[in-house]
Amino acid sequence: MDKETLIDRLQRNGYLRSDRVIEAMRAIPREQFVPEEQQHRAYTDVPLSLGHGQTISAPHMVAIMTEALQLKPDSRVLEVGTGEGYHAAVVAHVAREGHVYSIERIPELADKARENLAAVGIDNVSVVVGDGSRGLPEHAPYDRIYATCAAPHVPEALTMQLARGGRLLLPVGRRMCRLVLIEKNEPMHRSDLGGCAFVPMVSNGGADGPD
Repeated sequence: MDKETLIDRLQRNGYLRSDRVIEAMRAIPREQFVPEEQQHRAYTDVPLSLGHGQTISAPHMVAIMTEALQLKPDSRVLEVGTGEGYHAAVVAHVAREGHVYSIERIPELADKARENLAAVGIDNVSVVVGDGSRGLPEHAPYDRIYATCAAPHVPEALTMQLARGGRLLLPVGRRMCRLVLIEKNEPMHRSDLGGCAFVPMVSNGGADGPD
């Protein structure tokens, strides 16, 4: 499948709806963000292995999550789980006047993500090696926070670092999980966006924390 066929299918299935997200997924070459041996499958709508026990999310899940974030052009965003940088690149393209701070626990993946982002001309993403469940308090508050890995509960640090009126999106559970959207209003509003499957968040406050 090529990129345009994939984008057309994502639109017909209702995963892609907004012009800015469609434009971003059209602009960012997914093949840049997968290992060379996987590049022939870059526009197949499935997760792909990145090594280190990690995966790049299926394109339909990237579309669902990016649409649900309702990004603004100047959004300040925190991503937990950089992988090789594809989802961050899509989000950064939508929020091109803002900035994406992305945390990756595996240094080799963080290095590859920086290389990939530079290769496609994305300069509004900062990749940091660290424990994503703790967030990145030095750049808080964030208008949008999302995770590309599953936690058994919502890490309190992420909720605390979310700006008032902000949106926090993350898979909750253990691999087979629910995609949860938290809107930080008065009162806090929590929505279940459906089932999903993600690699676990490995950290003191994530998959190693209490249920």
